[in-house]
Amino acid sequence: MIMNNHDWHQADIIAALRKKGTTLAAVSRAAGLGSSTLSNALARPWPKGEIIIAQALGIHPSIIWPSRYYDPKTFELMQRNPRAANRV
Repeated sequence: MIMNNHDWHQADIIAALRKKGTTLAAVSRAAGLGSSTLSNALARPWPKGEIIIAQALGIHPSIIWPSRYYDPKTFELMQRNPRAANRV
């Protein structure tokens, strides 16, 4: 079961990146994306972006966005495939 079921606030994610000595734009560019592309993951589910941000922080994305990674009924970690999520 998860201890904290609240997603981090966008400002907290940006602050955590700053504490690591980087910015969201720098992480985005390092991943080969446009400087503002990763901001999409702050506003809506995007597994690939979530993983990139979480890796920059050295944690699993479920810590930042538990609502996107844990089943609200069973509290079990859900598997999310970044490649499948990009398919339409």
